Amino acid sequence: MQLPITNKYFLVQGRNDEIQHPFNVLLFVTQVILVSLFIYEILSVLKPELGASNKWLFIQICTGYSVFVFIKFCIEKIIGAIFSMDRLVNSYLYEKLTYRNLLGILLFLANILLFYVIEPTPTLLLIITMIVLTGNGIALFYSYKTHGNIILKHFLYFILYLCALEISPYIILYKVALT
Repeated sequence: MQLPITNKYFLVQGRNDEIQHPFNVLLFVTQVILVSLFIYEILSVLKPELGASNKWLFIQICTGYSVFVFIKFCIEKIIGAIFSMDRLVNSYLYEKLTYRNLLGILLFLANILLFYVIEPTPTLLLIITMIVLTGNGIALFYSYKTHGNIILKHFLYFILYLCALEISPYIILYKVALT
């Protein structure tokens, strides 16, 4: 839980950068379920007829989110292999996965509140979404700050990476979701 405050976790645990470690896989599966539940809650509040007409909506959301994250992960690993930066890419992906797992755990608390305590409203869902997106932005900032020397040496490549692999997939996902 102190991950945003100190990077001691990465100094102790991040030596191996084991993304496929069973603990990381378990947290990723939990993250997929929790993010999918939150998206399902958003859709059930904003478009209740969608959930009523589609019994498989939650499974579709889980599958779509998993495929989206897996494709991004594979593309980043392929680019790392092409440019012989496997060690750096593994470290970055491990940090990104760890921060997103932490956000998934915090989303667990939001899901409990939304399902059992507070009646979800569009405004409340927007606030929680903005908090999660801000947390994701802060996590990316910390990760970029950690690798600041490398980023400054190759600033043009970093901007290309940022546009191609961090921003454009979400724009494409947004466009696909609207259709």
